[in-house]
Amino acid sequence: MASKVTAAEVNAFYAQQFEGRSGQDQIVEVRENYARLRHDVTQQHLRPGNYISGPTQMALADSAAYVAIFTRTGIVPMAVTSNLNINFLRPCIGTAVVGEARLMKLGKALAVIEVEIRAEGSDKMSSHAIVTYALPREA
Repeated sequence: MASKVTAAEVNAFYAQQFEGRSGQDQIVEVRENYARLRHDVTQQHLRPGNYISGPTQMALADSAAYVAIFTRTGIVPMAVTSNLNINFLRPCIGTAVVGEARLMKLGKALAVIEVEIRAEGSDKMSSHAIVTYALPREA
């Protein structure tokens, strides 16, 4: 089964629906049950030591999980985060951060997604998240 969305469609959705964040998260690749996003890092995303901040990594994990759901459902704007658990494994240092999301379970009410976060070009995870989304009820 193929993804129900393309990276271009999701990027267009983000540009329209999240105007204040337009361009921050770039959807690089989607395929069934998988999404890879890239986030350019600026000074506002850094903490002392030039580490990419925890909130930046968490936001990317949340966004990557959201997009992974779309690969099975199509764009569902009202899917909402119900839980996000993240473990920070090592400092994340770089000019961009990448999140790879894998949809583990898609039920009628909930979706569970695993997200690996890395500095772009690194083979070592900087953080690992498990994200649960509540899915909207059909009308």
